[in-house]
Amino acid sequence: MWAYLERLLDSSMLSPHGICLLWEPQLVWLHVVSDACIAAAYFSIPFALAILVTKRRDLKFGWVYWAFAIFIMACGLTHVLSIYTLWVPIYGIEGLLKAATAVASVFTAAALWPLLPKILTIPSPFELRQVQAALEEEEIKSRDATLLLQQVSDAQRAMRDSVARLTAIVETAVDGVILFDAQDRILLFNPACERLFGYQADEVMGWNVSTLMPEADASSDNATRHFATGGESVGLRKDGSTFPMDLSVGQARQDGELIFVGIIHDLSARKLTEQQLQQAQKMETVGQLSGGIAHDFNNLLTVIIGNAEHLSEQLKARPDLRRFAEDICQSGERGAELTQRLLAFSRRQLLQPQMIDCRGLLDSMFKLLKRTLREDIEIRTSSGSGTIMAFADRAQLESAVLNLALNAQDAMPAGGHLTLSTELTAIDDDYRALHPEVASGTYALISVTDDGEGMTAEVSARAFEPFFTTKEVGKGSGLGLSMVYGFAKQSGGHVSIYSEPGLGTTVRLYLPRAPVGQSQAELADGEDAAPRGYETILIAEDDPFVRSSVIRRVEALGYRVVAAVNGKEALQQLRTDPGIDLLFTDIVMPGGMSGWDLADQARRIRPSLPVLFTSGYALETLVEQGRAHAQAIVLTKPYRKVELAQRLRDAFTAAAVAS
Repeated sequence: MWAYLERLLDSSMLSPHGICLLWEPQLVWLHVVSDACIAAAYFSIPFALAILVTKRRDLKFGWVYWAFAIFIMACGLTHVLSIYTLWVPIYGIEGLLKAATAVASVFTAAALWPLLPKILTIPSPFELRQVQAALEEEEIKSRDATLLLQQVSDAQRAMRDSVARLTAIVETAVDGVILFDAQDRILLFNPACERLFGYQADEVMGWNVSTLMPEADASSDNATRHFATGGESVGLRKDGSTFPMDLSVGQARQDGELIFVGIIHDLSARKLTEQQLQQAQKMETVGQLSGGIAHDFNNLLTVIIGNAEHLSEQLKARPDLRRFAEDICQSGERGAELTQRLLAFSRRQLLQPQMIDCRGLLDSMFKLLKRTLREDIEIRTSSGSGTIMAFADRAQLESAVLNLALNAQDAMPAGGHLTLSTELTAIDDDYRALHPEVASGTYALISVTDDGEGMTAEVSARAFEPFFTTKEVGKGSGLGLSMVYGFAKQSGGHVSIYSEPGLGTTVRLYLPRAPVGQSQAELADGEDAAPRGYETILIAEDDPFVRSSVIRRVEALGYRVVAAVNGKEALQQLRTDPGIDLLFTDIVMPGGMSGWDLADQARRIRPSLPVLFTSGYALETLVEQGRAHAQAIVLTKPYRKVELAQRLRDAFTAAAVAS
């Protein structure tokens, strides 16, 4: 305990508060004069209370006045110390005084509230005389009046209980509850509606209900009827984004006026799941069709290649004709390669899975790719700690990595960097919410990253479809990524693409982890051991699904969260909320302000503000592109909860060291 106090009272490594004010005389004296005035006012209050208690001996609960006087005196002392710490950094003593003030304030508040009902019940002499007279008068007709009052009291109690139950149901409902009248004015807006639409209840009270609809619907002649018909509809949030919702609407009469009650259920998660399942079903259907075609086509190619080889042997004396036969044979073999890729996509190839050391595989692939790729492509490998063992077909895995590397080369016509990395990772419930076809658990992850041209969202959404390609005719079959997709699925794994135009592409290949090394239970323990905090985090993320997921995970770590959909809104939040302790921002955001720009402007407002960036690319790639500083703290997507927790603490630590 003594050592703790010594560390607390040691101010040798601290700086006076005047440094934060840059010793600006106007600011320093503004603080000195203001704190001095506040302290003088605080010190005068205890004397006034002492005179009151001394002169009025008839006052009950006089000790409460003394407790309040001590609390006010402590408050005054804190302002005196605030003046002193402008020049002397005795923050330990100031903290102890604040702790004592907190104890006094809690004690005073805890003592005051239980006594308040007793104080309020003390009658004055005049009130006592009135009560006595009323009692004498009421004794005459007490029997009938007592019965009537009891009936009224019972009715009021029943009404209060009913209102309390109804209020509790509305306030705690998961779905939104909204009440509006026949003139379209909003009368009730429960907390679930606040979360759905982004408005506070006091903002929208009395507004027209059409405010909660997109412009196309709100401008119709009968907006209220459109909103009140129920069924599936679209809601408009405060930030301008929309979301699908299911409406259940009823109507009733209150004081003779018609009112409408709507129950709003957010369909965003269900719609996303439906889209994911539709995509999975489409890929499955295409896979079955491709597999059937490939098998039949292989039968035809067998005949063609066999006859071409026989014909070539028979035409040894005719070299000119024999060349045609060999061309037929080579074309047939190329067709066989295409059908092999179709079989890989449809998951009908014969796999021979085995335990594979991913680190060793990438080392061996490094030598192959050095000889295969152009000289202007710089190849690097990296891997996580520990043993990374996958259970898959080695030949097919090497072919998949080679395909991804060749695609990366095509995306970098002027040269660039290719990074092959491997690590152990876990797919959790948050990731499964976006990809319901993937099983949760631990996987061996192999990532292939380039800093080439990148892909648009439309292109990356179709990248795994057979025969889909953005290359010129004759320069690609459109089956490379399809083969990788089919191999991953047939192996019991998963594959994903993260790409941004102008930044590059990362393809992540998740493979079943071989049953060695760290167990899933150990990973779960790591999640539980994630460092927590209590600070306020400003999250800037434009994607609504990613934003809601990040908010949920950050709040689960104990932090308070303030959210923004773009850089402009994040800066506004930073100006209005002095309690924000850290900025957590995506790097690529719409609206003309990237995460780097946002961080620069945020630090002009708060120079020592810690910043944590997030991106689908490694920090090294961003530094080489001139899009990041080497000392920046970047959390690479996708990430686990424990990685998020650690990076948040790293950002706080780095900011503390820098200051």
